[in-house]
This record gives sequence, C-alpha cells and structure tokens, in this order.
Amino acid sequence: MLNTAIQLWARTAACATLLLSLLCFSTAALAVTPLDVNAATAEELALILKGVGTSKAQAIVTYRNEHGAFASIEDLVNVKGIGSSLLEKNRSFIRVAKETD
Repeated sequence: MLNTAIQLWARTAACATLLLSLLCFSTAALAVTPLDVNAATAEELALILKGVGTSKAQAIVTYRNEHGAFASIEDLVNVKGIGSSLLEKNRSFIRVAKETD
C-alpha cells in the first residue's frame, strides 16, 4: 500500500513538473516576439505587459479605437495611466508593426 502511494505521488509530481515546464515555455515563447500594440487584444496586453492590468489594457485598446493606430511605441504615453516609466519597463515586449509587417 505504501509503495502504491509513493508511486502515485511520484507520477503526480512528474506531471506537475511537466505542466509547469510547459507553462514557462509558453510564457517565454510569447515574450520572445514583441506584441504589436496595434493588433493586440486587451487580454493579450494585460498578460504580457508588466504593471498593466485589465483596466489599463482596455484603456490602450479604447484609445487605439478612438484615435487610430499608434504611430510609435512612445504614443502609448497618451493613454491615461500609461507613463514613461511604465513604457520603459515594457519597451522590449511591445512593437508597432509597420503596414508591411
């Protein structure tokens, strides 16, 4: 009985390790390719950007819908709640795709 419990625990631990590895890999894969702020959903922005929750992410999308596409990453500071410090923290995670991208 004890042997069966140990085997079950070992399988559970192995599955948890595998799941954690897959989650870390998925997040790393997302972080490698910068997110296009002109195409991203609020959910994607909130997931990828540091210090940006659902309300700031939605503010970015709303601003984009009302004012048109961002011409540069720096234009994000025009969104209420997005300052230069927050922009600098996230600069490597975002991009503004050109028409040809």
